[in-house]
Amino acid sequence: MKTAVEELSPTRVKLTVEVPFEELGPSLQAAYKKVAQQVRVPGFRPGKVPARIIEQRFGRAVVLEETLNDAVPKLYGQAVDESEIFPVSQPEIEVTRLDDGEQVEFTAEVDIRPNFEVPDYEGQEITVAAAVVSDEDVDAQLDTLRQRFATLAGVERPAAKGDFVVMDLRAEIDGENIEEQQAADVSYEVGAGSVLQGLDDTLEGMGADEERRFATSLVGGEHAGQAADVIINVKSVKEKVLPELDDEFAGMASEFDSLEELRASIHEQARRNKIIDQLVEIREKALDTLLDKIDIPLPASALDTEINSRKHNLEHQIADSGLSREAFFRLYQTTEEERFAEFEATSAKALKTGFVLDKIVKQQDVGVTEQELTNFVVRRAMQLGVAPNTLAQHLADNDQLTLAMVEIVRDKAKSLVGDAAKVTDDAGAEIDVKALYTEINGPAEEEGEAEGAEASETDR
Repeated sequence: MKTAVEELSPTRVKLTVEVPFEELGPSLQAAYKKVAQQVRVPGFRPGKVPARIIEQRFGRAVVLEETLNDAVPKLYGQAVDESEIFPVSQPEIEVTRLDDGEQVEFTAEVDIRPNFEVPDYEGQEITVAAAVVSDEDVDAQLDTLRQRFATLAGVERPAAKGDFVVMDLRAEIDGENIEEQQAADVSYEVGAGSVLQGLDDTLEGMGADEERRFATSLVGGEHAGQAADVIINVKSVKEKVLPELDDEFAGMASEFDSLEELRASIHEQARRNKIIDQLVEIREKALDTLLDKIDIPLPASALDTEINSRKHNLEHQIADSGLSREAFFRLYQTTEEERFAEFEATSAKALKTGFVLDKIVKQQDVGVTEQELTNFVVRRAMQLGVAPNTLAQHLADNDQLTLAMVEIVRDKAKSLVGDAAKVTDDAGAEIDVKALYTEINGPAEEEGEAEGAEASETDR
């Protein structure tokens, strides 16, 4: 087999492949067997029709077509390996010559990962936020904990932001009740930010046994997006009562006997979280600094695939939410146009990032150990709320283990870039990255440090 490579652009090539016909022998025999199974010839059992009879009854062209269908994809893969290109799209293949018994020639146009050099990333200077825990940080965590142990007490006053109301709701369109838009005894926190525009403004100032109506657009069901009147009947108003911040609260909310011990524990956990945030920021900023140094042309088809994948996922999110498009984007305080523009930018960066990390993986000969793959499956299973064995079986059954390993080696390459950086915090102090890993993972960890930090991050 002979292969010639023509560069059509920095991201697209044309392969011209010439193959002596005798190399198609196995595919030719497979083609005869396949056709013999498909055709019915009197006097012969299925699969037992001789090649000579097949050609007489159905023509040599039928066999040659099956031969090429079997052989060309394999020959294309062989040509790719020999040419040392990295395809990122499906090829456009055309058989340009078929001399029966002599030679076959075909061309394949395909988008490829462009050639580029990764500059030296040793000693890149980056600045990250200092891992300082303030009293305000601890107070904020304590307040969050108090909110979890809050109780509700009925009040004889109009509802205010932060209060809880129990209410009945119903909707009308042109004075007619909409059955699917009715709910009774709904508990709701005033000011929580309902996707039903106007609800919070209407509830503020309402008292028990009071009824009001407001005009809005419905957000779910078959009438989603239609203008309607929503009628609210408030049954009760309750305010949150927070527990006193004292030793008794510490004993109720934690394993500690005193508020001082609880504050110390929260401070230590907050510091750990700040260090993990630092490590994440170091890796992200170091990689961004490296990416800024590299100009890579992006294959159009690969970029389109990335963008369309994000758009497809967005459509699923909207459908699963049960909201109208308008309500969905209002909930996330954005617009469809803004999300699509964001997809273009994030897709381009994701594609470029993958190219650069893959290059580093190859240069540094980064691999995956069995333990690293196990750790990956366990962490991902925790995130998804499934058993690790179930996820591992799913990955194996759906040929996704390779994708998992790509994710692991890319993450390790990202750590290499971060570990090589010269880091200072925004207070001017130099940061020893290895010391941060030791503080998070313990002194015994020597390899996979970033992986350990990432695992810690998921446990926060």
